Amino acid sequence: MTSLPFPCQFRAAAAALLVSFGGLAHASAAEPAAAAPDAAQPAVDPTRTRSRAYPNDPPAETPDPSKWPAALKVSGNRLVDPSGKEVWLQGVAIPGLEIRPEGHGAVFSTLVAIEDWKANCVRLAVKDTYWRGEGKPGKETAGQSDGGAAYRALIDNAVNVAANRGAYLVIDLHVYRAIRDEHLAFWTDVATKYKNHPAVLFDLINEPHGISWEIWRNGGFVAEKNKKVVDESAFLSEEEKRKNEGFTTPGMQKAVEHVRALGANNVIIAGALDWAYDLSGIVDGFALNDTAEGNGIMYASHIYPWKRGWEKKVLRAAALHPIFLGEVGADKLKMNFMPHDIQEDAETWVPDMLGLIQKHRLNWTGWSFHTWATPVMLSDWNYTPTPFWGQHAKDALGGKQFELKRLR
Repeated sequence: MTSLPFPCQFRAAAAALLVSFGGLAHASAAEPAAAAPDAAQPAVDPTRTRSRAYPNDPPAETPDPSKWPAALKVSGNRLVDPSGKEVWLQGVAIPGLEIRPEGHGAVFSTLVAIEDWKANCVRLAVKDTYWRGEGKPGKETAGQSDGGAAYRALIDNAVNVAANRGAYLVIDLHVYRAIRDEHLAFWTDVATKYKNHPAVLFDLINEPHGISWEIWRNGGFVAEKNKKVVDESAFLSEEEKRKNEGFTTPGMQKAVEHVRALGANNVIIAGALDWAYDLSGIVDGFALNDTAEGNGIMYASHIYPWKRGWEKKVLRAAALHPIFLGEVGADKLKMNFMPHDIQEDAETWVPDMLGLIQKHRLNWTGWSFHTWATPVMLSDWNYTPTPFWGQHAKDALGGKQFELKRLR
């Protein structure tokens, strides 16, 4: 396999030895907190030109609710504040904390994204096992021995850095396929800690795929047969055999109900099928139900240059519900997991995608605010934008308008 890093759905696929082919002004933000006023615009550091020369995270900030943004709720196909004014989320997706417990300077990147790139939203990829302190020692990590306390503190600092600057933070449980019972346990912790925090949104599962809409919504058995395990299971009970062959997902509707039962009314983000791209089922009878107290559900789609059918897969749902492009971007290099000829060049794709986002006022966070988790927005850890994606995204965050010339 090539050593080129891939978008998150392909990193997951590679790990399983599977192949899947698989903007208007921002919401107003409060003045930056007094701490580290120059941190978002550091002098160029020659030691940060390497792709893995990660920045150091800043000290923990004290929460300052007077600077926090207004709570969000769903109204039709938009997000609005308590006065009914539309809030359009635009920003970046930050990986690292799902890769190793120390992350890759995610808190500092949150600061830069908001203060320098003018993002009003950050999507932070996290991992439930690290939250519980189960990280093992590895090539770039010492592992965890504190039960996850330092990891949870990093996430909390990112929340405070965003909220203290009037911006929003999406907690993205960066896992795949279908939601599991252990993921509900993660959301018990997170929803209890951040329930009704005005700056925090819950992205229930990164990229569902390989299941039906019925199972996605209502739960059921998800087959993951391993021939060797099955062949050697003669002495196992039927229950044990079934565990070896797959797992039972509680479904996304149960996950919504689980969060709401904890008293957390935060906006919930629900990723679609086909690695969180295809939203057609939401229109065709599988939309989720929120409680009367809940602030609503926003549906996520992840779009890359090989995804087609924007009208059917995304825009039909966007006419009815708020949509969150939690991952979107293009790289100058083609992915080797699929034929190169189905992957459009960034030069033509990026302007049209930003035009689509702006025309339909789709909420979005560009993937990725990172130097090697492709498609990359950064050329180095001085936060130099890549010319093929990062610079265009930064321009859009700054208010530059892009024209949508054609749908895909």
